[in-house]
Amino acid sequence: MLRSMRGDWDMLFAESGARGLEVMSGQSFDVVVSDMLMPGMNGAAFLSEVRMRHPGVVRLVLSGHAQRDLVMASVGPAHQYLAKPCHPETLKTAVTRASSLSSTLNSEPIRQFVLQMDRLPNVPSLYDELITTLQAPEVSAAAVAEIMARDPGMTLKILKMVNSAFFGFYGQVSSVADAVSYLGLDTIKSLALSINGFSKFESCHFHEHGLDSLWNHSVNTALAAKSIAVSENAEKKTIDAAFTGGLLHDLGKFVLVSHLGAQYHEAVQMVIEQNVELSAAEQQIFGVSHEDVGAYLGGLWGLPTPVLDAISWHQNPRRAPSKDFTPLTAVHVAHALVQRPGRAGNGVPAAQLDLDYLTELGMVERLQTWRAAVDEGLSLPHNYERENLMR
Repeated sequence: MLRSMRGDWDMLFAESGARGLEVMSGQSFDVVVSDMLMPGMNGAAFLSEVRMRHPGVVRLVLSGHAQRDLVMASVGPAHQYLAKPCHPETLKTAVTRASSLSSTLNSEPIRQFVLQMDRLPNVPSLYDELITTLQAPEVSAAAVAEIMARDPGMTLKILKMVNSAFFGFYGQVSSVADAVSYLGLDTIKSLALSINGFSKFESCHFHEHGLDSLWNHSVNTALAAKSIAVSENAEKKTIDAAFTGGLLHDLGKFVLVSHLGAQYHEAVQMVIEQNVELSAAEQQIFGVSHEDVGAYLGGLWGLPTPVLDAISWHQNPRRAPSKDFTPLTAVHVAHALVQRPGRAGNGVPAAQLDLDYLTELGMVERLQTWRAAVDEGLSLPHNYERENLMR
């Protein structure tokens, strides 16, 4: 399948997991592709060893094996799961994307750290609510989806799974409701209760590091982006991607704050005291911006392209190739409109609308309509908002 790439890639092959680990011990690799059923060591165990011994390697599964428990075991150590039979171009594209992602993240320590991640911890109250709901005698997919759609970590994890070829859906799913429907409640229960599934932030850590404010901003941005897309009479897939893109637009912040909170606090203080842009402060502290981190993790986990665009360019939308209204447009505008005039949380300057970008799209005159739609969406009573979140 990969013979045509022999002039572009250096490739080595091994007939077993043990032999694969032996081969990898002698030199460095960018990507490893593993089957699931192999003599002596299954793919989940092999990839777990690779993650521990070679943290800088992107880990892909290519397998025709569909045993659910083994697939669930690979959810943590594998970044993406491709199903056999697999078209050669699909495999080439997956490997090319995986290897090219490294160029988007200039900090090797941060890159290796993100490569090691198998989940983003969840909002404590929502995690507890999900577990309670799943353990109830009767539970609906809609109720489960509504909870998960408010949590960036759960949304990220379930979209990683549903966009995996193992589940037989060869498309780009951006809606949590659709993901829950495709996967089924049995899979969601297995994911929630497995060691490779969900885990919650410690409550004190969640509040002390300002993750509660970040979560509130993300949910409000998601609701606002959805309102903007609806006001444009956009297609369902655009509305879904706008909501999810809004929820995950600060994915990189969640990663940095939750795991490197002290250093991130330094970046925020630099913004306040030195009046520099947040991205510049992040570059100085981490060597990368939160947009870079979020886009890298999202790309690594195979998020849909419109959602990735919103994560990557929500503050610099003119960098995007499209000059039409897209989920990125909705998220960029929502990100600015949901913040207080002039200031965001913690004294950090609020995001600014890129009026030149909106002019290029010929949509500056839509701002008043969008403001009204956002104001109406964010002023809805909480119970109404929750009931209609997934519609």
